[in-house]
Amino acid sequence: MSFTGVDSLDRGIHTTNRWLADIATGFGTEDRRFAYRVLRAWSHTLRDRLTVEAAAHLAAQLPDPIRGMYYDGWNPSHVPHKYDVHEFAARFADEAGIGREDVPKAAAIVTEVVLFHVEPGAVAHAFGLMPIEIRALLQPGGGDSS
Repeated sequence: MSFTGVDSLDRGIHTTNRWLADIATGFGTEDRRFAYRVLRAWSHTLRDRLTVEAAAHLAAQLPDPIRGMYYDGWNPSHVPHKYDVHEFAARFADEAGIGREDVPKAAAIVTEVVLFHVEPGAVAHAFGLMPIEIRALLQPGGGDSS
């Protein structure tokens, strides 16, 4: 099925739909708006903690529509923002519209989907730049730090 008549855009839309469906399934729902909010929160919170170079390296692995969402509102002159795990969880929860206690599960579900769809090395590189507490929070299986 062609949405736009442009093959590369149609592939990006199809891939994005798969990502959103996979995230929604991880939550036991079909709500792709919720899945999008959680993916966006994961992306923005992680992106803002990374250096410009690391953020761009991770973005290069993303499908075009998700890459656009990833960069939305980004100000590279204000990164990396060195927040700790508690501020990371608070920012994630606020943007996702979830409770802070739900951040470990949400972060782990999104990470698992991202790891399934992109080069694991790109994610490992980004995570390697995070403090251990944030890295633990983001890992599939989630940390209980929130």
